[in-house]
Amino acid sequence: MRLADYQLKAISDLMEAMSEPEREIVLKSCTGSGKAIILTHFMDEYGKSFCNKVFVWLTPGKGDLEEQSRNKMAKYIPGSNTKLLRDVMTSGFRENDACFINWEMLTKKGSNALKEGEHTNFLEHIERAKQNGLSFVVVVDESHQNDTVKAADILRYFAPEKIIRCSATPKNYTDAKLIEVPEEDVIAEGLIKKMLIINEDFPQSVQVEQQIDFLLGKALAKQRELHSAFLGCGVAVNPLIIVQIPNKNDVLQDEIERWFEANGITYENGQLAVWLSKKHENLDDIEQNDALQVAVIIKQAVATGWDCPRAHILVKLRDNMSETFEIQTIGRIRRMPEAKHYESDLLDSCYLYTLDEKFTEGVRQNLGKGALSAATLYLKPEFKQIALTSEQKSPLAMTRDPAAALSALAEYYARTYHTGKNTEENRTRLQTGGYEFSDKIIQHTVSGSMTTLTADKFGGLNDIRIETELDTHRDGREYHHRVAEIGLKVGLEYAQINTILRRLFDKNTRCANKVLALETREVYAFVLNNAQQIKNDVRQSMAIMLDQQMMNQPRISTTAFHIPQSCLFTYDATAKSQAVLTKNVYEGYLASAEPRSASEKKFEKYCETCDAVEWFYKNGDKGAEYLSIVYMDSFGKQKSFFPDYILSVRGELWIIETKGGFDRTGKSEDIDIFSPRKFEVLKNYLGKYGLHGGFVREDKSSFELCICMDEYNEDIKSDSWKLLSEVIG
Repeated sequence: MRLADYQLKAISDLMEAMSEPEREIVLKSCTGSGKAIILTHFMDEYGKSFCNKVFVWLTPGKGDLEEQSRNKMAKYIPGSNTKLLRDVMTSGFRENDACFINWEMLTKKGSNALKEGEHTNFLEHIERAKQNGLSFVVVVDESHQNDTVKAADILRYFAPEKIIRCSATPKNYTDAKLIEVPEEDVIAEGLIKKMLIINEDFPQSVQVEQQIDFLLGKALAKQRELHSAFLGCGVAVNPLIIVQIPNKNDVLQDEIERWFEANGITYENGQLAVWLSKKHENLDDIEQNDALQVAVIIKQAVATGWDCPRAHILVKLRDNMSETFEIQTIGRIRRMPEAKHYESDLLDSCYLYTLDEKFTEGVRQNLGKGALSAATLYLKPEFKQIALTSEQKSPLAMTRDPAAALSALAEYYARTYHTGKNTEENRTRLQTGGYEFSDKIIQHTVSGSMTTLTADKFGGLNDIRIETELDTHRDGREYHHRVAEIGLKVGLEYAQINTILRRLFDKNTRCANKVLALETREVYAFVLNNAQQIKNDVRQSMAIMLDQQMMNQPRISTTAFHIPQSCLFTYDATAKSQAVLTKNVYEGYLASAEPRSASEKKFEKYCETCDAVEWFYKNGDKGAEYLSIVYMDSFGKQKSFFPDYILSVRGELWIIETKGGFDRTGKSEDIDIFSPRKFEVLKNYLGKYGLHGGFVREDKSSFELCICMDEYNEDIKSDSWKLLSEVIG
């Protein structure tokens, strides 16, 4: 299984959090992000790095989630030591066990697992494990559902070293380490839909009495549009409508069933399903992408753990009372059917239809910019002939190349620390650059006295250097842990990054670009003593410019780019300004367009008011229908760069990329380490096709937009940056 970059980062963050002081760790990860993949790979990696650990994974009481989770780990990590409660009751706990246990098995009244009797009960197994030197790490799955007094008692039994709580909607736990998986990263990997569209193309006023006919009519029309689009792509996906009705409203349920029957969707022909506490019908194989069911009726958030990636549309009907919003319900329609985007706004979005204002507000508060109003906009006729050349990645360059990573890291050391062929001189240069050299394991602590416990008083304490003799057997797990941690940061497996470090630093391996010539024992100490600095250097080396790599880049393909004839325009309907930006290529483009960064909003406003700008187009950020330029990171992985804007300035085409600005002191706020590389490929592209353009950033000391066109520079005061108004004005 190829892990996504954000999954590797989450695993790395969990590994780091295990050594930090907070006892509790909160993993916030949206539905569809592969939470089980993240946690099971983390558990496996941590078990390899540290001895005498037992993982206990506690799941909610409904839906047989413990068996689902166990089966996933067995699938993702072949050979892992997975157990259910019955296995623990038979054989107890062993080192590196991953035990999947249903909370209800332990917390419900009269639990057999906790009863005293002639057989060893669950608590005795815990005590025996502790006596054998084992310690527990507890994973609390769907933690928002298991925050009770009984649950707290169970956690106390384990006396866990760490508690990892995971949920899409975690509660605020004080003194906990928060690890959050950004939804935009999950979207970028194609695992969940790009956008939740609320009440698409609704009129200004809708009569509540018409809600069933109106909302279901909208939903069914959208379902048929989606189904037709899937068929047009040659994909066998039958989009599913989820109809959520208020509790205790059988009359509304009857009306819905009659409406569907009038439209040829019935229980009898298998196209209508129902999932209620007292009624289950046509639920077999409903999760399959090509299943027959068109709609399913539910009364509340469906069972935790229910995965139906073809669920595409949610209709939330209301009674005379609004119901509390539950993000889990929205999560059911956010997965992508085949865990990939189809490069179509229609297919890559999910849809909510409701007249429930409280529910809609809950969506906006919880999903923010991921939940927007939408309308279909059409390209103005005069822009249909605009044509550019778009570049596409080679399918042969999807993963990182360890050989390229080795070359890039060697080059980074040469540029940053001025290393060369003489490994003894290199040692001195690295030492000057902050690297520690010793055949012992070095740790630092402090000693002294403090009158008050404030941070500024720590400066008066004495630094103590603790040296421990290296034991490759004892320190081997820690070495594995540190090397794996470095690899996770850049998407390389342990074996790959370990080979790279050995070739650069170990005298017993061959490498033309060797930086150090250490004995194998010394490599252990070098990595353990400098793990953080090595990690930073490896990450930074991904972005350096290598001319040879640009020459050897795998073949890319090109295709003609035309501005799409229509777009699904998303906007914030609650924004104060709903002014139409007339210079945009689409009719009806609003100033409230979302999602947009602050720099993008400011640039669009500039284009609208600048006389020299005749029109502008906001490019998409992912998809074959948008303009892309291909570049490659230093580790050999091709990436697609989607410049933000195409515009016409006095009849000439310009391409502009906007980035984070410079603060009032001149410090860069751009967090993209690949900006210099993207600038170079954009400059080459512009030169190749006779176009103009550059990078635009805001100078916050003057509140002016500035443009860089010739040579990229991180100093706003350099001559590389000019006022945009002087270049395009």
